[in-house]
Amino acid sequence: MIQIFSHIQSRYKAVLIEKAVPEKNHNLYVKWLQYYLDFCLKYELNPLNKDSLPEFLNKLKEKNQTSLQQEQASDAVSIYYEIGNIHSSENFSSSNKNFIISARHNELKPECVNWKPVYDTLSAEIKLRHYSPKTLKAYTGWVRQLQNYTTNKDPHMLSAADVKEFLTFLAVKRKVSASSQNQAFNALLFFFRNIIKKEFGEIKDIPRAKRKPCIPVVLSRDEIDKIIKALAYPYDLIVKLLYGCGLRISECMNLRVQNFNFDTGVLTIHDGKGKKDRTVPLPETIVPELTEHLEKVMEMHQEDLEWGYAGSFLFDSIESKYKNAAGELVWQWFFPAKTLTFVPDKDEYRRYHLHDTHVQKAIKRAVRKAKIAKRASAHTFRHSFASHLLQANYDIRTIQQLLGHSDVRTTMIYKQTIESRTIKEAKSPLDFS
Repeated sequence: MIQIFSHIQSRYKAVLIEKAVPEKNHNLYVKWLQYYLDFCLKYELNPLNKDSLPEFLNKLKEKNQTSLQQEQASDAVSIYYEIGNIHSSENFSSSNKNFIISARHNELKPECVNWKPVYDTLSAEIKLRHYSPKTLKAYTGWVRQLQNYTTNKDPHMLSAADVKEFLTFLAVKRKVSASSQNQAFNALLFFFRNIIKKEFGEIKDIPRAKRKPCIPVVLSRDEIDKIIKALAYPYDLIVKLLYGCGLRISECMNLRVQNFNFDTGVLTIHDGKGKKDRTVPLPETIVPELTEHLEKVMEMHQEDLEWGYAGSFLFDSIESKYKNAAGELVWQWFFPAKTLTFVPDKDEYRRYHLHDTHVQKAIKRAVRKAKIAKRASAHTFRHSFASHLLQANYDIRTIQQLLGHSDVRTTMIYKQTIESRTIKEAKSPLDFS
């Protein structure tokens, strides 16, 4: 959501007082103004043009907002219009980085610049490199924030100075985490180099939050068993795979029927983090549960075919190469969603996999039910997998391969999660018995 600078909010609230708006509603009015500015940014409307207000109110109506809420929103935006018409000598908005009028000639600023081709190009460039949808979402979000911060400036007029000012704002004013700062930096670096074809330049003197080394939360085997016991099917089986194979939540949800080789006891993970493939051994103790679950998946798939559904969602490249692959058993999700998804473009129904958030919520409820006094999530089972292997004296390189880490230094963090057994007294290996 658009952040309105403090001095702008102060001026706005001063007008609210003048209008005898109850003090308890001041923050609500500011919120409605933020929603309005976000709406104008999204639909490329001029926020100081009163013709934008009816469209905003129609959107609120579509969102089932009450008549009272719509009236309050209308009042909040109308007061904003009054501030926008204040004479430029007050210099009301010279430093505000949102949709504010210019301090010179009382002209509206900025001009409507069409950023849609920029976002289309960004999406195409990321898909061309086979980056994940989450990367596309994150990068688009940071570019949109830069667009908002620079008041919808022409993207080809952006400079390294704009980026430096924006990153400083994130670090000093917004106080975002170190990981968010780094993600913003990488997103804008990609944007400059590949979208607007400009040199990013050397960015110096930007306050950067140092990322603190974080020791992973690790569950004991007894705690893991309690959580699994508190989970219903199929979430209990999902957690067994997360812990038993050291999977990321996205890797587990993206498993398809063909990833399981029960004859050799091997699970193949395709397109993991960094688009890397790897294999891990299947836990023998859950093979019967996995095969029983597979039978249910096959029954569901057969019912889908009988009802004329189009099968599962596939990658675009597979879809174009193998026309009938979506309906084949090997391409079905191992953890399919309970409901079908309608695809308007193709006028057909397809089945997606269980959503990550459903699993996360189920785990959160189970942790609470099991009374585990640790902040555990789906990724905690992956941490526990690595730590327990290390505790069992498995080689660090073997654990690195099982986790799919590119650098062994990433795996070394798990040495801090187990008790050190190092013998510190110097001794010659010739004296070992």
